[in-house]
Amino acid sequence: MKNLHNILKKENYRKVKFKITKTQHLLIKAKINGVKGNFILDTGASNSCVGFETVELFELQAKESKTKASGAGATGMFTQTALNNRIQLGSWKSNDFDLVIFDLSHVNEALLQYKAKPVHGIIGADVLMKGKAIVDYYNHYLYLLK
Repeated sequence: MKNLHNILKKENYRKVKFKITKTQHLLIKAKINGVKGNFILDTGASNSCVGFETVELFELQAKESKTKASGAGATGMFTQTALNNRIQLGSWKSNDFDLVIFDLSHVNEALLQYKAKPVHGIIGADVLMKGKAIVDYYNHYLYLLK
């Protein structure tokens, strides 16, 4: 649909480019607290998350969490949370954003097996719902409402 971009621009949506990797994951760049990172855009992930090893990189204030994480191939994983962060995808921004912190090594190991680059985290449905997201798979754009 050629007019999709023009229609969404008029509605104040922000356009963010993503790539599709060899593993068929959607790879998107984002900033957390002003620091750039590579993320998987995952419409099936309930929360956005980062790996334990990125706490210092993204200047997160990690706190204990009683929640256990589960995902593709892993369940019952220990988590922490980081509250009140800034997140930015393209020109779309959100302040006061919470993140889940957990062990992403199983995700990155799987990516490396396919000679794909590791990621810092996952952008999940919390961002997609907050931004009233529209995913244009054909043109490789994520649209988020201002």
